Amino acid sequence: MEKIINGVLMSAALMSATIQAEAKKPQHPNVLFILADDYGWMDLGCMGSKYYETPNLDRLASKGIRFTNAYSACQVSSPSRASIMTGRYTPRHGVTDWIGEKSGEDWRKMKRATKLLPADYSWALPAEEYTIAECLRDNGYTTFIAGKWHLGDEGSWPEDHGFMINKGGWSAGSPTGGYFSPYGNPKLEDGPAGENLSIRLGNETVNFMREHKKKHSDKPFFAYLSFYAVHGPLQTTQKNWSYFRDKAEKMGIAEKGFEVDRTLPVRQVQDNPVYAGVIKEMDDAIGIVLDELKRLGLDENTLIIFTSDNGGVTSGDSYSSSQLPLRGGKGRQWEGGIRVPAMMYYKGCQAGSVCDVPIIGTDFYPTILDYAGLKMQPQQHKDGISIMPIVRENLNPERSLFWHYPHYGNQGGEPSSIIRKGDWKLIYYYESEHSELYNLAMDLSESEPLNVLYPEKVKELEAELMVWLDKVDARRPVADPLYDPKKEAAVKQNWRTKTLRQQENTRKKMLQKDWQPNADWWKSAVVND
Repeated sequence: MEKIINGVLMSAALMSATIQAEAKKPQHPNVLFILADDYGWMDLGCMGSKYYETPNLDRLASKGIRFTNAYSACQVSSPSRASIMTGRYTPRHGVTDWIGEKSGEDWRKMKRATKLLPADYSWALPAEEYTIAECLRDNGYTTFIAGKWHLGDEGSWPEDHGFMINKGGWSAGSPTGGYFSPYGNPKLEDGPAGENLSIRLGNETVNFMREHKKKHSDKPFFAYLSFYAVHGPLQTTQKNWSYFRDKAEKMGIAEKGFEVDRTLPVRQVQDNPVYAGVIKEMDDAIGIVLDELKRLGLDENTLIIFTSDNGGVTSGDSYSSSQLPLRGGKGRQWEGGIRVPAMMYYKGCQAGSVCDVPIIGTDFYPTILDYAGLKMQPQQHKDGISIMPIVRENLNPERSLFWHYPHYGNQGGEPSSIIRKGDWKLIYYYESEHSELYNLAMDLSESEPLNVLYPEKVKELEAELMVWLDKVDARRPVADPLYDPKKEAAVKQNWRTKTLRQQENTRKKMLQKDWQPNADWWKSAVVND
């Protein structure tokens, strides 16, 4: 009898120990991925901006890791977003331009009179791609998106690619109803008149986290907070405009704000008070989410990633910002178009650390799997690597990074392909069939090509780039048989004169004390003051 009792006690003890061991096992971490739209490398306080105010992003940088050589996978949005979702370079998934832009012979309707016809591209994220959302869902995660999608029409919306809950993600790439309710978004109910879109998306994310903890505390979540901010058309409140207008005046308003760089005028100063207001509202929304994450006790078991889908808008669109010392901005082949802010936080990371190792948007898929302790999917995320060894073991893997944009950007970008290897960067142009070589350690502003000094390096990088383009079956632009150089010259002359004058006038008017925007949105925004 004694042996039976002892055996029962021992079994109970073993069972108790097993239960305790299971309880002590670390849960798969939650993942909060925050993606800004058109947000530039120099648009944060922690990156050096003296004009924009981003206390919550600066706070995230101070407690986590900031990446100074982070890149989007493309200089425009849809392709880079598809690469985040798939871990693949743009030619592999086929989305090489923002979905909705014309290509092939249809491009002539844009009346740009260009030498080439842009390559055709996929207008939806292919269904066969196994997205990070699908992978996490299949591994027990609850998947949620709030905000921009822009990866296809109905049938290729977030819920078709692994997201179980969708608040605001659909075909459109910009806030079609503006930044204040009513939004005109079929996947997001309108709020009270004047409700701010960025704040609403932050609150939707907070509500999701609360409900998830209440109902599924034993399951991890993947929350993809994908802002429409800071994409144009830009709108902010009168209070924000006034504050940042006065700040620009105190800092000293430059007489000249733009310079033409090869194609379009490019903004040279950060003094757009409306854009600054849009940034502030997005940063406020991020603060709401980070505060609630901590209040819920989830911050210690959540991987947080923040980045942007491409560089800041310096020309074209809303001519919003300056990315100096980087050259160019969104849509362009220089660093201002592809280098983006990025930061990451996880429990145990070295607070306030800075990583200078180049990373790219395709790396986030395997990085998330690595931190989640899940099996890698090498056949899917074949163009990305996990960042974990880079930040934990101080590694700097030898690899080349690639970009392919066989299109004309409406921000002045030219059809080109790019390779970065170490500090070397080579841009191959399809119009002229020549390359520009830069060394980013010596010349971050890409002011002077080094082709004459380093002809062998040009040959080496061109050869590697061409091999890669063939390997990924990259589509190239083709010559337009109807090309008329006189018509193209007239278009570019108009940009250098009329467009330049218009932008200088718009900038100066916006900084005047009596400036008035469209009454329809400023009036509705009053409730947010």
